[in-house]
Amino acid sequence: MTTGVRRRMGVEERRQQLIGVALELFSHRSPDEVSIDEIAAAAGISRPLVYHYFPGKLSLYEAALRRAADELALRFVEPREGPLGARLLRVMGRFFAFVDDHGPGFSALMRGGPAVGSSQTHAMIDEVRRAAYEQIVAHLGVSEPPARLELVVRSWVSLAESTALIWLDGRRIPRAELELQLVHDFAALAAVSAAYDAEMAALLVRILADEPADGPFGQLVGRLGVLAAGGIPDAVAGGGPEAPPVPR
Repeated sequence: MTTGVRRRMGVEERRQQLIGVALELFSHRSPDEVSIDEIAAAAGISRPLVYHYFPGKLSLYEAALRRAADELALRFVEPREGPLGARLLRVMGRFFAFVDDHGPGFSALMRGGPAVGSSQTHAMIDEVRRAAYEQIVAHLGVSEPPARLELVVRSWVSLAESTALIWLDGRRIPRAELELQLVHDFAALAAVSAAYDAEMAALLVRILADEPADGPFGQLVGRLGVLAAGGIPDAVAGGGPEAPPVPR
């Protein structure tokens, strides 16, 4: 008969384990509701040992948020190939998958949670927003975005964030519909800005030139055309837009 021997973890390995355990717990409940005792029990160690690796709950919370922020920022990374509408739809699919899987943790990250007032927490939130902004600007192929484009992209990133937070409160709208709607929102924001600015107009024309009729942007143009003619698009009459398949 063999006797199982628990392998002793190194300092960094144990820290990473505790961060993972905390993030998993925070994904299902608000960090305010998760105690150090619960984290210790889930990790299979004693409460004092948790404090050996982290001086307090706030430091562990911030470490978990750091990992979550890094993962969330990666959700906006997308190969710069193909129509922009399809790219943005894939990004929104990954973004909302993260939101769906880490609801309370996502809310804590974006709202500050128990670390309200922590400059480190606010810095992490700003990093995620900045990473999202830079990725979208890169997809537009603009090295130095003009003021109106910067406003459009930053407004859209904020809209995606606030939409996700509202959606978490009940999930009353199908996720796929919101993902598609946010891609349409981006096109709408760009179109309104293009109506006031020649540079934005040229950019929008370039974007739409590469969009297929059955892509997200093409669908929006078609639906708006039906509305302008006094009709109601079939998808709207049927209860909501049907999201096209998202290539993975």
